[in-house]
Amino acid sequence: MLGIAAAVLFFVAFLINAAEIGTNVVFSSTNVMLLGLTALALHVAGIGAGRTRRTNGRRPWSRS
Repeated sequence: MLGIAAAVLFFVAFLINAAEIGTNVVFSSTNVMLLGLTALALHVAGIGAGRTRRTNGRRPWSRS
């Protein structure tokens, strides 16, 4: 999910930069790009992946 958010933020940063839209300091293309890099780093680290862990007392690969 964070990977998709990073892609959207990169696209918005590209549009701001390509159209040369005059925005305030908070929404500059560099700041939006850095938010995208942060989301991408969290995605690569495994945060926000949406995985759940089984806690039924046994390992999922055990056959007993």
